Amino acid sequence: MEFDGQAELLQESVERLGERAGRQFAALARRGFRLTPPADGAGATGHCRFGGPALLEPGTSWPRFGGFPLSLHAVLDTGALAAWLGTDLPTRPGLLNFFFLDPDVPYDEHRHLDDSAPEACRVVPADPARAAETAAPAPARTYPAVPVHADPVVMLPDSFDVDDDDVPYDRDEHWGATSLILDAMYDLDGNTSGGHRAFGWPDTSYASKVTRRDADGPVVHLLQLAADAHLGWGWGDNGTMYFTIPMKAFAEGDFSRVEPEMRCC
Repeated sequence: MEFDGQAELLQESVERLGERAGRQFAALARRGFRLTPPADGAGATGHCRFGGPALLEPGTSWPRFGGFPLSLHAVLDTGALAAWLGTDLPTRPGLLNFFFLDPDVPYDEHRHLDDSAPEACRVVPADPARAAETAAPAPARTYPAVPVHADPVVMLPDSFDVDDDDVPYDRDEHWGATSLILDAMYDLDGNTSGGHRAFGWPDTSYASKVTRRDADGPVVHLLQLAADAHLGWGWGDNGTMYFTIPMKAFAEGDFSRVEPEMRCC
């Protein structure tokens, strides 16, 4: 669930859930970004972009999986995003290059590779002062370079996560009927579906690993990429790709722990 500001989010939550439950639910909000091509006078946000060449430091190897070079899908400039994210960005990794397995060869040539494996994606940090445009080696698929405007938003989790106890929420004290949040907030679920987002909550965390709890802490949502005919990418039946990372790895700046997850409609 996505809102343009904290006040709007809080008002909507209180009106639908009541004062106590609404404030508790609003406290689950995370800061994130709506990613779109620049329009209406809004410029690109730092070096953020979709497609194009990667921005890598000299000597950085292009990531591969199963002998195939991965394809560059997006670059996020965390320096340009840091002011809005605040403590939600525990390190300053500079540029983040997002790669995923999508070779420009017939599917039969790589169908033996598990594209849900962690090795099928890679997030490679780079110092913006040293990074240079690096062309993809064949047969990696390339996408048009499109500058990106990152519009700050605040997001709430999918209500199914709260109902299933994936997100901590004191239902005994605040809910009354356990179906309250589903009944009151259901029409707002997935309101970022079909779009590109960074950080915050994904369009449907019920379908992703963002709320998983383990020894490394909750899983953080880094990037949501929807099927996009203009950019030329898509997954399955109008699917969406998510990049996530355990909180502990994120706090340590260890982006080797990023995992992909694709979900179809």
